Amino acid sequence: MLSEDVPPKKKLDDIMHLAELCIEVLQQNEEHHAEAFSSAFAWFSDLLVEHAEIFWSLFGVDMNSVLDTQPPDSWDSFPLFQLLNDYLRTDENLCNGSFHQQLRDVFAPQVVRYVDLMESSIAQSIHKGFEREKWEPQGNGCSTSEDMLWKLDALQSFIRDLHWPEEVFAEHLDHRLKLMAADMIEAAAKRTLKCFEFWLRKGGKSTDYLVFPEMCIMMNVIIDCKNKALHLCALDHGQNMHQYHTKIDETLERAQVEMARCLIEKLLSVLESLLSKLARYDEGTFFASLLSLTKPVNELGKAYVDFMRGNLDQMRNKINDELYTLSLFEQWYNGQMKMVCDWLTDRLDLSLHPYQLTCLMTINRKCFSDFELQGVPENSLNSKTYQTICSRLQVEEATQSVTQSESGGRTFLSKPASSSAIGGDDSD
Repeated sequence: MLSEDVPPKKKLDDIMHLAELCIEVLQQNEEHHAEAFSSAFAWFSDLLVEHAEIFWSLFGVDMNSVLDTQPPDSWDSFPLFQLLNDYLRTDENLCNGSFHQQLRDVFAPQVVRYVDLMESSIAQSIHKGFEREKWEPQGNGCSTSEDMLWKLDALQSFIRDLHWPEEVFAEHLDHRLKLMAADMIEAAAKRTLKCFEFWLRKGGKSTDYLVFPEMCIMMNVIIDCKNKALHLCALDHGQNMHQYHTKIDETLERAQVEMARCLIEKLLSVLESLLSKLARYDEGTFFASLLSLTKPVNELGKAYVDFMRGNLDQMRNKINDELYTLSLFEQWYNGQMKMVCDWLTDRLDLSLHPYQLTCLMTINRKCFSDFELQGVPENSLNSKTYQTICSRLQVEEATQSVTQSESGGRTFLSKPASSSAIGGDDSD
């Protein structure tokens, strides 16, 4: 086994087999002799322990010789540690004994080195992964995030399965791995948020805009990291078990809030652009006088409804978290209502042009009904802002109906002014 002609891998296999035989022999000695003699001779148990320690010390000489022949940064010897440690830590006489201490001293530097290299490897994979990330769905996130979270979990599972026998070093490893996970997840969240902001700048403010699937994947990455942060970042025990988890959870929460804010701002910019176009028909403007001679149509209103429905479906189908999606919908709905209400408030002294009224009534009706279908609660939908809009549109509808009747013209609205005309739903 110790011959120079024997390959290092064969030497390791042989010492592993020898360890198994040694454990088997000592267990047989314990079973056959300890129970029979320990009651008759109090010193016999101590004699067996002394014999076992001598036995293992002789084994340790061969073990160290074999380990010295292994290539640097080779982790093939860890199963040997697990085999020996699992035996020693369950033996009340040999646990934390001389050979057990020797075993810890030999393998502790290897464990530290392994963690160092894995930390560097995961950090590099995050950096390189996000540089070439295509933001296609994989697992609960993207390729890079799935790889990172899997590696962090695998590393923690590996170290946990070592069952390191010395409490102080075991706690040190636990702290280091949980802090590492928090740092890696934070780095991934920052890169994801940066990419999200870049993709937000794509696409204009027209009603053709559709939230990119890649942006939904980015939101899923943050959601997945948040879901797994407790498992990866909470310490196994201690008074401050959640010191790392709490910090990273707050970081991910801020990232989610920022993503939602930016996305809603982008979606509202489409409505803002549409309202700017409608403003050209304000009373006294060139468009208002020109279009007063024509029958108003509803291209802008219908185009906005199509835009709204397309993005509702996109987010519903692509974002994994139901509660987060519903929160986005509520924020978007409230933002739309406020923007329309503010636009109408700026025109309190003006009568709406028929074209403006037609578009706004369509948007108001469909917005309420479509967001209701998506699960936005009634108390959010039927807000004071929404009711204010409905009241104003009802007044405008009634005024225009009377005005057009007096002038002998045909009203452009087929339904009489009523609350159901504002809050209900007409055919597409």
